[in-house]
Formats: sequence, structure tokens, C-alpha cells
Amino acid sequence: MGKEFYKKILDKNKTWVESQLKQDPEFFKRLENGQQPPLLWIGCADSRVPANEIIGAPPGEVFVHRNIANMVVHTDMNMLSVLDYAVNALKITHIIVCGHYGCGGVKAAMENQSIGLIDNWIRHIKDVYKIHKLELENIEDKKERWDRFVELNVIEQVFDLAETSIVQNAWKNNRDLTVHGWAYGVGTGIVNDLGVNLSNNEELDEVYRLNF
Repeated sequence: MGKEFYKKILDKNKTWVESQLKQDPEFFKRLENGQQPPLLWIGCADSRVPANEIIGAPPGEVFVHRNIANMVVHTDMNMLSVLDYAVNALKITHIIVCGHYGCGGVKAAMENQSIGLIDNWIRHIKDVYKIHKLELENIEDKKERWDRFVELNVIEQVFDLAETSIVQNAWKNNRDLTVHGWAYGVGTGIVNDLGVNLSNNEELDEVYRLNF
């Protein structure tokens, strides 16, 4: 089973290459020349949420960072390195933080079962629950509470992203840069724009605003 699966994905790669070349003989040559994507996508590592496919974007249009539950943790050097490169080298103009309904990481943060090393990562999501505890615990239906927690987690990550020195410095230099929050419906394929769109630090609490 394992060897058959591995062979199958190699074969699918060849089929994909043939298909792309049939449609556009110069497809890979153009990609070879570099990338200038307008968008950074910060999403969940969940295999059901492929960034490019959701928005119908071809290779070269989306710079992607994914982790468990689409978190923006200010001590995560991986995320910060991706963000810095996207903003300052690629000069992207949009960042989308995309969560998804049915997120296992968010569900785990609603519970107390130890899973392993990931418990330490999920602790950050529990902080979001703590901030919004009153609203969430007033939702009696567990599925509705889970869905709302997914949305609130995305919103908090959008603000956490806007609070980074990288994004604020770009705004200080009058860069055209907007941060958006989305929640994706795995069962529908539809994106829910959560209406949180930040393009300057005036929408941040004053304590988070940096003077450069």
C-alpha cells in the first residue's frame, strides 16, 4: 500500500507536467524566472485547505505559510521569516489569514485532553478562548461554538499579525498592505470574509502601536 501510494504520486506529477505543457508550453519556463506574488496566505496545515485551489490561483500567485490552526505567534521565527520575506522582498500587497470550520486544533483548544508536544502550540489558541470566554460559553450548541471559535481565532491572528514590527514598519513607509481574515467552509468550498481588514495601525490598541 505504502509503495503503491508513493509510485502513484510520482506518476501524478508526470501527468500534471504533461497537462500543463499541453496547455502552455512556456508554463515552467516563466516560473523558473522568479516569483512576484501579490498575496501572502497564512493558513492551517489541514490537508483539506489548499491555498491556491481555494481561490483558483495558479503557481506563482500565492506565497504560503501554514501551521496548526493558522496561528501568528510572535516568537515563531519560521512565521516571522516568511512574513519578512513576503513583505520586504516580494513586496506583497495583501495578507490573508485563513482559518477553516472544523479545525482540529481549535477543537482541541476547547478541550483538556493532552495530545503531546502540540499541547504547547494549542496553548496559544486557548488564550483566544480565554479572551472571548463569555461570548463562547453563551453559545449552547457545541458545533456553533466551535464555528465561532474558529472565526474569533482568525480575527485575533489578524490583529496579532498587524501588531508585528514587520507589518507596522511597512505601513510607516506608506506601503500598500492590507491584512484580511477569512474562514473557509470545508464542506461547502465557500470562503467567509470575516470583515476584518486592516491597512494601517490606527485600528490597533495604542499600546501595540510602534514608533519608528
